[in-house]
Amino acid sequence: MIKKILVPYKIILSFVFLLIFFLGCQSDYHKIQKDVMIPLKDGTKLASNIFLPDKSGSFPVILVRTPYGKDIEEDEEDNEGGWWADNGYAFVIQDCRGTGNSEGEWYPGIFEKEDGIDTREWILQQPWCNGSIGTTGGSYLGFTQFASCTESNASLKAMFPYIPAMNMYDDVSFIDGAFSLGTVMGWGLVMANPAEGEGSRIDEENADWDQIYRTLPLIDFDNNVDTTLVWMRDWIVKPLSSRWWDKLRNSDLNLSCSVPLITVSGWYDVFVQQALDYHQDAIQRGKENQYLIVGPWGHGPNHIPGDREMAENHELDFGDLQIKWFDHWLKGNDVKIDLSPVKIYVMGKNKWRNENEWPLKRTQYIPYYFHSKGKANTLSGNGIISVKKPGREPTDQFIYDPGNPVPTLGGAILFYDFGAFDQREIEKREDVLVYTSAVLEEELEVTGPVKVILYASSDARDTDWTAKMVDVYPDGRAFNLCDGVIRARYHKDPLKPELIKPDKVYKYEIDLWATSNVFLPGHRIRVEISSSNFPRFDRNPNTGNAFGMDTELREAEQTVYHNDRYPSHVILPVIPAASDKQ
Repeated sequence: MIKKILVPYKIILSFVFLLIFFLGCQSDYHKIQKDVMIPLKDGTKLASNIFLPDKSGSFPVILVRTPYGKDIEEDEEDNEGGWWADNGYAFVIQDCRGTGNSEGEWYPGIFEKEDGIDTREWILQQPWCNGSIGTTGGSYLGFTQFASCTESNASLKAMFPYIPAMNMYDDVSFIDGAFSLGTVMGWGLVMANPAEGEGSRIDEENADWDQIYRTLPLIDFDNNVDTTLVWMRDWIVKPLSSRWWDKLRNSDLNLSCSVPLITVSGWYDVFVQQALDYHQDAIQRGKENQYLIVGPWGHGPNHIPGDREMAENHELDFGDLQIKWFDHWLKGNDVKIDLSPVKIYVMGKNKWRNENEWPLKRTQYIPYYFHSKGKANTLSGNGIISVKKPGREPTDQFIYDPGNPVPTLGGAILFYDFGAFDQREIEKREDVLVYTSAVLEEELEVTGPVKVILYASSDARDTDWTAKMVDVYPDGRAFNLCDGVIRARYHKDPLKPELIKPDKVYKYEIDLWATSNVFLPGHRIRVEISSSNFPRFDRNPNTGNAFGMDTELREAEQTVYHNDRYPSHVILPVIPAASDKQ
């Protein structure tokens, strides 16, 4: 039975204002202009609240564009806008098109580039703007920043996106061909009617999410709620190769955006892979003043999700960091910003570490091979992983029944249980193959991208393969670190689907994204293999039919190979212990 959503709408809204960073205003010396209607070039007007220092003159501007309601904070004297104004900035927070009090149609992602650019141009014409603009905000507010920075002008001086979405397609809507059901549908339905102070046409706390997620055909998902989401229906029916997705992909982001920025993410954030990829690409392209911070968090800086213990040192003072960052770039102050290019929190050892790049240059990519005596099913099976290559070994088999999928428990998902949870109940299932290492005698640090190379066959024309890496404690608790999926029809090319031939062995590369974790002495490394992780990913019906149109499900017989010809394995990014640094 699907649990109720654990990330209600109001919690997501709280991220808008970084209230976990700003513990209170220093004073109340500011002025407020509410619901200023900023005109765009197409005639649409967007509602904005403007906070100004209570003195004459022009100021650098901090711009936030949000679909979650600019007036969420009832206390006007104790909010982010007042905080910025009291620190010498003009602060503009705007309802995105079709949300709050703004005019136009709400359609995620499509209008943010032009609307952001037009808004900045309007701000530059105001007497209270000194010509310098910075942007901040998290989640979708990150997307609004990156979408318009692709055509930045000299006025956009710096950005501070946290837990940002940069691309609404790759690794958000679709992950290696699988639909991110829990994230997209959960967020989409609570944003069905994003009016000021309302946000949703459904009661997300009491909705029957089990029924909604299991809707067949998937395209009819909104029959279960009192709304129609045209844009989500588009996301389901548009071919993944269509140019229609270009705006949602932010296709020219890596080429065009060179604004100085600090990106903040978390190992269990739904958007972490985008942050890692963007930073790596930006450095490779020679962009300067690019910084990356990744903590042990979920979808919220300083927020520890799940049940795994973490030291109190995981929290950082982002209020102080933002002030120093924008004082330097927008005010020209000679402020010392103590930042390395990359700052990561290493779980297991529970400490922060400064690095010069991502991935780390000193990484040793070591394969750990799958082995069994033909019964890796369940926690009680005989599956193991080791650096020893397999010889002649029997296969492992299981039945994937999309009517009874493996339930999501943790991971990088926006709605639902996200973070690290004990996986032992999941590992009791016959449709979960469990491969576990010997007990470690020494520390083993795994920091970087993790990938599973899987050789497998199915009797279906299309199916899914999932993988998860787990840290097993001496007492048996098994905490998930990272996971991934591959939809079989996309195993060759994410833009060119090709159905598989039943019972033929294929090589699948499953991207588990990345992590940073030290497996301590007495711990074990574990990898789970299955064909579902629901509702993090939609259920593959195993039919090979068009996505979202199936009215029936079929079971699939799955076979995983691990022998000298088909050496299934996980590739671990191991960091030599001698290279540990502060």
